[in-house]
Amino acid sequence: MGILRYKGYTGSAEYSEEDNYFVGHVLGLRRDGILYEGNSVEALKKDFEEAIDYYLEDCKERGVEPEKSFSGKIVVRMPRLLHSQAAEKAAAQGISLNEFINRAIKNAVL
Repeated sequence: MGILRYKGYTGSAEYSEEDNYFVGHVLGLRRDGILYEGNSVEALKKDFEEAIDYYLEDCKERGVEPEKSFSGKIVVRMPRLLHSQAAEKAAAQGISLNEFINRAIKNAVL
């Protein structure tokens, strides 16, 4: 999967070998679904950007605040023991559990 970025939005870029077509959707939205497609990477990117522009203009016309990709808040479910162990490690390091989890995720993605 590839990634597209435009005006603060992040979208997927996937190729369907079966359909010989590129498709994608904006990531991190909970309320609104934004889909786009194209028969080439360039066409997919153009449709992605047009979909974002249309969405923003539509929200403006309706007087609605556009939803943003990735609010920065997530709910993480984990086994009780792991939760306890993470909280203990965070306390031992003198940081919050939130900071501990942020550091762990950062280390995993970088």
